[in-house]
Amino acid sequence: MTAYVYAGVSPFAAAKETSHSGGLFRQAVGQAEWQVLSHGLPDKAEVRAIAIHPNNPQLVYVGTQDGPYRSTDSGEHWERLDFPDTGMVVWSVLFHPQNPHIVYVGTAPSSVYRSDDGGESWKRLSIVGTVGMVQMGFPCRVIRLAADPSNPDEIYAGLEVGGVIRSLDAGDTWSDCTPALLRLAEQDHLKSQIGSDTQAEGMMDTHAVAVSAAQPGTIFLATRMGLFQSTDRGESWHEMEVWRHSPLAYTRDVQVAPHDPHTLYATFSPAALSRNGSLYRSPDLGHTWQRFDHGTTPRSTMMVVALSRQDPQRVYCATRKGQVFGTLDGGTRWHECPLPSQHDVYALACG
Repeated sequence: MTAYVYAGVSPFAAAKETSHSGGLFRQAVGQAEWQVLSHGLPDKAEVRAIAIHPNNPQLVYVGTQDGPYRSTDSGEHWERLDFPDTGMVVWSVLFHPQNPHIVYVGTAPSSVYRSDDGGESWKRLSIVGTVGMVQMGFPCRVIRLAADPSNPDEIYAGLEVGGVIRSLDAGDTWSDCTPALLRLAEQDHLKSQIGSDTQAEGMMDTHAVAVSAAQPGTIFLATRMGLFQSTDRGESWHEMEVWRHSPLAYTRDVQVAPHDPHTLYATFSPAALSRNGSLYRSPDLGHTWQRFDHGTTPRSTMMVVALSRQDPQRVYCATRKGQVFGTLDGGTRWHECPLPSQHDVYALACG
């Protein structure tokens, strides 16, 4: 069976006007050509989330400006799922770690939905607002969802720009994890104010959350200000000080390796709109980091990393302006396969 890489493109979410359209692209692993996927997707699809089913790589879900869509044939054809609300932009998709028939999606405006039947029907969950919620020039969104593999009903939702919330009962009830983040934001080097009236904006600017089976109850959080960790389910937080290992600290993505729960990958850049970026790997749950994308030349912010469940040697990453880098041998050699004249890559997935 052919393995594929998928890339989702969307206009820059904070831009009021843009000439760039979105789209979904597919590439066979090891090949150079990208194919545009559109059969059944909305016109000018803005794709900000991609999730490949953990047991069936032909089953793919994407999040669009028109809700979630599903393909059963590796992206050849798509169907819109029977989503209960209109006008909801899907930013994140999560499979339950032990039962992939249970699917969660996060949206803008910020909401979380759960399906117990693979997407045939959906329930809107009653999430909470956060004391750290920041008013920006765009609606707050649930940009990433993560579940604790050891306690799969323990769900975390990263809000941009609103911090983190959690559920300990599969999404039925939620609590706010931002009070301790706000205390961190009082430190001078963790203050950042670009588009709001608060210097806590940078700490609330969540981009990704991840949980490892090697350390249950521990959450890894990627924000504008770097990487942070909670060892008590979001009750307290501490800075992971990635600047000790990387000259860049703005963190767009953090993920746990599917085949090794002690290994983390994270993308570091100077800022949201920059001319540089990098992919780092940690073999020890973030205590040490080393650059992983050897010999590459990213020319814009590194946005996302994609880790294959099928092959641990297969890793891809993508920059905001459409450079996609891949390794098929665990990082020894890298190849660049740029998207065709595309900008603002938000999602990447690798089978």
